This record gives sequence, structure tokens and C-alpha cells, in this order.
Amino acid sequence: MSPQAAGILQLTALIAALALAYRPLGDHMAKVYSSEKHYKPEKWIYKAIGANPAAEMRWPAYLRAVLAFSAVSVLFLYLLQRIQGSLPGSLGFSSIDPDQAFNTAASFVANTNWQSYYGEEAMGHVVQTGGLAVQNFLSAAVGMAVAVALVRGFARSRTGELGNFWADLVRGTVRILVPISVIGAIVLVACGAIQNFSGIHQVGQFMGGTQEWNGGAVASQEAIKELGTNGGGYFNANSAHPFENPNPLSNLFEIFLILLIPFALTRTFGRMVGSLRQGYAILGAMAVIWIGFTALMMWTEFAHRGPAFEIAGGAMEGKETRFGIAGSSIFAVATTLTSTGAVNSFHSSYTGFGGGITMLGMQLGEIAPGGVGSGLYGMLIMAVIAVFLAGLMVGRTPEYLGKKIGTRQIKLAACYILVTPALVLGFTAVAMALPTPADSMTNSGAHGFSEILYAYTSGANNNGSAFAGLNADTQWFNTTIGIAMLLGRFVPMVFVLALAGSLAEQKPVPETAGTLRTDKPLYAGLLVGTILIITGLTYFPALALGPLAEGLAS
Repeated sequence: MSPQAAGILQLTALIAALALAYRPLGDHMAKVYSSEKHYKPEKWIYKAIGANPAAEMRWPAYLRAVLAFSAVSVLFLYLLQRIQGSLPGSLGFSSIDPDQAFNTAASFVANTNWQSYYGEEAMGHVVQTGGLAVQNFLSAAVGMAVAVALVRGFARSRTGELGNFWADLVRGTVRILVPISVIGAIVLVACGAIQNFSGIHQVGQFMGGTQEWNGGAVASQEAIKELGTNGGGYFNANSAHPFENPNPLSNLFEIFLILLIPFALTRTFGRMVGSLRQGYAILGAMAVIWIGFTALMMWTEFAHRGPAFEIAGGAMEGKETRFGIAGSSIFAVATTLTSTGAVNSFHSSYTGFGGGITMLGMQLGEIAPGGVGSGLYGMLIMAVIAVFLAGLMVGRTPEYLGKKIGTRQIKLAACYILVTPALVLGFTAVAMALPTPADSMTNSGAHGFSEILYAYTSGANNNGSAFAGLNADTQWFNTTIGIAMLLGRFVPMVFVLALAGSLAEQKPVPETAGTLRTDKPLYAGLLVGTILIITGLTYFPALALGPLAEGLAS
């Protein structure tokens, strides 16, 4: 079987697995967030934190709860790293420096999981499992809670209440993320991923020296890392490391975990707003972009010309031979079109156009299917923009799911889509203008520019993957990328929840003959076009200076 045919077979199997899980998981999540029943463990948690899960919240209260919880999480994770040297199970590692501790705390709480450190040489068992792995669950649950709040804004009328954040947070963690992660960890252990709390030990003699590795609860962290679209690796090589991702089967399973909840949330959306066809329309737009990007990535990596590439069967630099070009390409697209950031190959070693595809996937806003929760609310924001544009073309007030999209709604949506481009382009421009940040670039020219553009694109869009080649462990990058991650995560949530509140206060608008049918393929196509046009107009000049210039020169 040719590598191309094997890649198509892998993609087909992945789509089939996602299709089988779509309906049961989507319906289950809709029941979780609509249920009024509380399990005993959940009641214990509510009692411990002093929350009343039955109390409805308007959007300002919901937002305050999100920000307060996240602020406490950042502080806790920061302090845990700063005292690591005094903790048991630290494997002899010292406490983390202040700038890196801030960067890592911001990263994991913001669901970014950007890492400017070597995991196996910096973090002990307590920080890995009690800090980073815990935030993998909680940051994902926060994103899902905000998405559900926006869905309630569309589903409810004549009320500003969006549910209870604490109930949404706990239910998302206890009833969705934990059970699937347990199953996922068992599967990964069966595939060969390690799960232990061993110390540092020698694994053999290499070229006259010894090599040392430490163990860890890797499989359990790997499962929620992918399921929660987190991406932070236990080891520096991330999902290219055989302890995290041993073989092609585990590789395909990890991609499945990455895409599972973001795609299934579209059915949850359809179920909660009372129209499964609306969910299918959003799903269709996501799927078209994801499949299109995957096909384009596989084509550009397999078709790259040159004697070395032809002998290797394609651009194999930076890729694991056990995954090949197809497995690496599918993973790269999945991780950059979501907010995962896990990598099983080095994106810096991709062809010029291939590296540009990974960058563009993040610049779309990671909405195809996007991060856990953040992908759905990002796509719904774009759906509001698309409806508004359609209304301008036909000369009538736009409506979406029975709600009028007026001045307030479109201003909030516009503010949402402007936040991350401002952070990405602003920080990139400053970094390129100053002399010190440029010293961190391994490469010069277009590829060097791509390293910095990719870093801020990854940080502000809460992806977390790195282009490699950039030394980001400096005070400048630790601080500025940390700020970009926090602002890129929580400022958009302000506009999402404000939009949800304004929608929930409206009374339903009756459907008429002039109402745009947003559950039809025509609208899904309009939505895809809107996404590509807005992203292209925003980022094309920067992309032309980096990956496009490199791709055309090769």
C-alpha cells in the first residue's frame, strides 16, 4: 500500500469513528447541561466551595465567576511551581523561575499549554499531576461552560439568566471529561504509553554516554491533554515521544480524542436550541474546513519536490518514521485547527506552505472544530457575522435562531474577532522591531519571521504548539506570550457572555418568508466563505512575509 493510500485509509477510519461517537456523546452532553439533578460527589464539591448550583446567573455574574476561578487557578499553579523544590516527588528539580512560572500558569489555565521548558527536566510528579493535569480538566471545563452559556442565550427568551457557572464547571468535569479520560488512559496504556511514578533512571549507553529518563503518570495526562484540547506534553518532544504516543494506533486514537468533543458539541447545540438541523449546519461548516485543510496539508507534504524528498517519499524532516507523512499531517491539522497544540512532528520542518497551513488554522480562530467549548462559541460568533452580512445583501434585519442581530450584537461579535489579531500582529511587530527578541530566532529571513509570528499566533489563539527553532525561554517571550495567552483567552469571553445575555433578553422573532434559513447548505457555505475572507483580509500581509514567501522561494 502506498503512503498516500495509507493516509486516506487513516482519515477514513478517523471520520468513521467520529461519526459513530457524534450522536451519543452530543446527546449526553446536552442532558448533562440541561439536567437539574446533582450527583453526591458534585454536592460535596458545591458544599466545599460554598456554591449554590440552583442559582441562575446573569452574564455579569457568570463572567465574574469565570474570571475569579481562573485568577485563583493561575495563582495556585504559579505558587505550586515556585515551591516545587520543597515538595516531595520533585525528582530533585528546583523551583521554577518567576517569569517561566507565570508563563506556565497562564498557559495551562488559559487552555493554551504553551511550554518554554523541557518537561522531563523541569517538572516533578506533584507539579505535573497535581498542577498541570488538574488544569487540563478545569480549563477545558471552563471553555465548555462558556459555550453552553452562549447556547442558552440563543435558546432562552425574555430572561438574562444563562445558568450557573459552578454547576456547569463541575458537571462538565465530573460527567464528561473524567469518564472519557479514564477510558482514554486505559487505551493508551494498552498501546504502550507509560503510567507510573518512577524516579530518574538510566536507559542505556549511547555514543559513550548515558541517557536518563524519568517516569510519570503519562497516559492519564495524555488522555485529558488531547480530550480537553490542552496539548501540554509530559516530555519536551510531546506526542512525538514514544512514552506519550507509542505507535500509529495510539496516534490515530489521540487525534480522535482531540476532535471528539468539539465536533460532538454541535449536536449538543442543536439539541439545546431545539433544532438538530442547526447543529448539522455548524458541523458541516467545520467539517468542510477541517477536511479541506487536511487534504491540502497531505498534498503539499507528499508533493514537495527534490531528490531527497523523492527518496524519502515526501518531506520527512522533523517527522517520526512510525507515523509517516500522512499520520503527521492529519495530526498537525487537527491540533492547529483546535486549541490543542500537541505535536507529533516539528511544524518548523514542514514545507513552506505546510507550515503556513498550520499557522492559518490557528488564525481562523480555531473553530473547525476548534477547542473544547471555545470552538463552538467561536463558530457561533462567526455565524452571527455571516447572518449580518446576508442581511445587508438582501436589505433586511438579520436574524439567527429567532433572535434579531442588531447594533449591540454585531458590535460584540466584531470586538470578539478583533481581539486575537490585535494581539498577534501587535506583539509580532514589537518583537521584530526590538533587537533582543530577534536573537532568539534560529533562522533568518522569512522562516525566522514565521517563528515569531507562529509563537504569538499560538499564544493569543490559545493553541500552544511551537514552530520550533525559537528560543522562547527568555524574560521577553515568557512575559509577552503569557500576557497574550491570558488576554486571548479571557477578553473574548467577555464579549461572548455579553452577547449571550443580550440574546437571552430578547423575545423570539417569528419566522417569515424572508427569513434566512440558517440550517441549509447555502448558509453553511456562506459561513465558510465569511470565515476565510475575514481571516484572509486580516492575516494575508503577515503570511506573505513568512510562509508564503518561503513556499514560493522553494
